[in-house]
Amino acid sequence: MRAVLPFLLVLAAALVLPHVTNDYWVLIATRAAIYWVLVSGLNLVVGFAGQLAIGWVALLTLGAYTTSVLVAGTVTPAVPPLLALGAAGGVGAVFGVVVGLPALRLRTFYFAMTTLGFATIVTQVALAWQSVTGGGIGVAGPVLPAPFDTSYGFYLFCLGLAALCTWMTANAAHSRFGRSLVAIRDAEVAAESIGIAKAGLLVTVFLFSGALAAIAGGLFATLQSYITPDAFTFDLSVLFFIAILIGGRGSVLGPLLATIILTVLPEFAAPLVAWSTFLYAALLLVIVLAVPGGIAALLDLGRRRPLESNRAIVPRPELLPGILDHGRAPSPILLRGVVLSFGGVRAIDGLDLTIDPGQVHGLIGPNGSGKTTTLNVICGFNAPEVGGVTLDGAPLLAGAPQTRAARGIARTFQTPRLIGEASVLDNVMVGGTIAGQGSFVESLLRLPRHHRDEAKAREAALLALRCVGLEMLAPVRADRLQHSELRFLEIARALMLRPRFLLLDEPAAGLSAEEIRRLGGLVTAIARCGTGVLLVEHHADLIFDICDQVTVLNLGRELAAGTPAEIRAHKEVVSAYLGA
Repeated sequence: MRAVLPFLLVLAAALVLPHVTNDYWVLIATRAAIYWVLVSGLNLVVGFAGQLAIGWVALLTLGAYTTSVLVAGTVTPAVPPLLALGAAGGVGAVFGVVVGLPALRLRTFYFAMTTLGFATIVTQVALAWQSVTGGGIGVAGPVLPAPFDTSYGFYLFCLGLAALCTWMTANAAHSRFGRSLVAIRDAEVAAESIGIAKAGLLVTVFLFSGALAAIAGGLFATLQSYITPDAFTFDLSVLFFIAILIGGRGSVLGPLLATIILTVLPEFAAPLVAWSTFLYAALLLVIVLAVPGGIAALLDLGRRRPLESNRAIVPRPELLPGILDHGRAPSPILLRGVVLSFGGVRAIDGLDLTIDPGQVHGLIGPNGSGKTTTLNVICGFNAPEVGGVTLDGAPLLAGAPQTRAARGIARTFQTPRLIGEASVLDNVMVGGTIAGQGSFVESLLRLPRHHRDEAKAREAALLALRCVGLEMLAPVRADRLQHSELRFLEIARALMLRPRFLLLDEPAAGLSAEEIRRLGGLVTAIARCGTGVLLVEHHADLIFDICDQVTVLNLGRELAAGTPAEIRAHKEVVSAYLGA
């Protein structure tokens, strides 16, 4: 209820507004509601997925002209306004994907330039296609049927639609899809390793965001009564984008408040309207410097509460059977004749490796010997030039890391890859994304399967946190954790996959001696549950204490392989790696 209260207060204020002010402020409030319909969808693209979609005014333009032209009947027989509004949403969804597709290949400012280019194209088409759009003269906007044909009725219609969009985007944000978008934004490599398919997810979000933007365009045309290409300015596009940045990434309430502020602010600064772009930029600069997290950070009082000092990580390995239930014994992962070069350097040179289920297999060697590269080959991030990786007799496709999670392969990283602005619980829940069965639409509308997915993911995440000893930190933002806690948090996230094989990349780095001992007990218990563990580590004592088999690499080649006792006595290993 505490999370819903601010939205209810905003809605209550919006409902009271027409009764305490004049028609002009109702008009401004209507404009704010229309803008929010667009920004609520764009927020998933920019604030959650981290895509710099600056030119989203193009979808507003398409929606406005589509609705107006269909109602006017200049191309087809005249269509009822509400039906035309729905058709505009369909057009917006299609072009939302068209605009968004470059995001699958282009990053940051390159994608931003693409969206701005599309906005320019749409404006030029509107100017040139005079027989349909009226060119520079423009076209009349639609008029909604009663009771929405009055200023008050239209305001309530826009407000109701804005409330619906708020509810839907909040539902999406707090679902496995919202967590996946933030994971793509903050830790794309980790997101792929837990099975999140970036392409499919972004296309879905672009569909939804494009539809809302076009519907907002139809409402905008109704509010304007008459539209020309000049109505869809760059300043408008900047307003939408900045509203999200000022509101705060990964928030729904922050961008909502920012949209209201940026819509109302020009009314108090009418003499400075020519400086609007400069004022937006100055406001953004102040927010970035003073409050980098935006309005959402100001409202997040919980992040300022001090955490208990001298926290100890106490794993509970006895709980692991509740999350690591494989049913049948898996086959080993086999690497045969793997060769991989970077430029003229052989990172891996003819490596054969077998990772057996239920065993801890250590992979050691000097820096640059190919240990992490071997993990990347198994996980699909690097494609071998020769040789391959198989599991259950079938090859693991190179270049498709998002397929490994479904095959039961989980991993951690040398540097913890986490969603810093999300809670510890959400960081772990994102590891169970592929276990969800509900669709994006089911999450938007909070249908029963969405509730079941969330309940199961939450239960499994809490169990994983108890296994690694972090359950008391579940509501805390992950960026407030100590380094050692982040190491165990990554293991908890990997456990959400109920992995058949767990690949650990230097998990003991930065841990104290006691934490390393507890880590060793946890890893050993994971292997006893039937999970095969491949452990890359520089702490030789940990390797020799818990591993069943050890492989030593040097310059990408296998230097030695055998039991810990055999490796300890191997002269070349002692000379090249262990020392005297």
